[in-house]
Amino acid sequence: MDKVYSGTDEAVADVFDGASIAFGGFFTAGSPVYLVEALAKQGAKNLTIITQSVAIGNWEINLMVNNHQVRKALCNYPFFRSASKLSPFEQQLRVGEVECEVYPMGTFMEKLRAGGAGIAGFYTPTGVGTYVAEGKECRVFNDKEYLLELALKPDFAFVHAYKGDRYGNLVYRKTSRNYNPEMAMAAEVTIAEVENLVEPGEIDPDHVHTPGIFVQRVVKVDRPEVDVTIEAPPEGAYIEFTNSGGEK
Repeated sequence: MDKVYSGTDEAVADVFDGASIAFGGFFTAGSPVYLVEALAKQGAKNLTIITQSVAIGNWEINLMVNNHQVRKALCNYPFFRSASKLSPFEQQLRVGEVECEVYPMGTFMEKLRAGGAGIAGFYTPTGVGTYVAEGKECRVFNDKEYLLELALKPDFAFVHAYKGDRYGNLVYRKTSRNYNPEMAMAAEVTIAEVENLVEPGEIDPDHVHTPGIFVQRVVKVDRPEVDVTIEAPPEGAYIEFTNSGGEK
């Protein structure tokens, strides 16, 4: 029942080549920075990443992009606000090294929620009559067209929580909750980095945001200190967080 791992390296050791991984967080809020760093060190290749943004605010994703570990990204924001040579993902996409699927936030979240709820897919009016409708089933309900979107069921989810117990029950802090609960539910294996590790029973059941049944691994980390910006970082500065000890 105890799901605590000794460190992030151990927690991500079995992530395999070709895996699909959902990364929680909305820009800098609630991003699993330490797990991403460990995965970049671990070196798994040909990954499909499911993330709100590709290194816009969550610069640590660039560690994997620079290592050429990413094969495909499903996201809301793939690039900086203007074309920039400082975006390694954009460079790789332009020369055909990686693939990218962009989804509006509502569709993106519903694909994950459906995956966690055991629903194969759903119909949405978003995207009808546009480029994103190509190749998708379209049906009419009450005289309105809808597109079929399929659920997302990633192999792994990496999430960041403010508090967690040894059974995997998680509490997120304020806006850092964002995509984390749905991703945790949807994945086959969910790995949670937690700032505060407590004993079972110390979290009020009414305050649990992600029940432990959806979490397979827990690892204690320091609280990250993040530079909050959506601008392109200085050249070469692709990871911008420090742990509570002030270490870059």
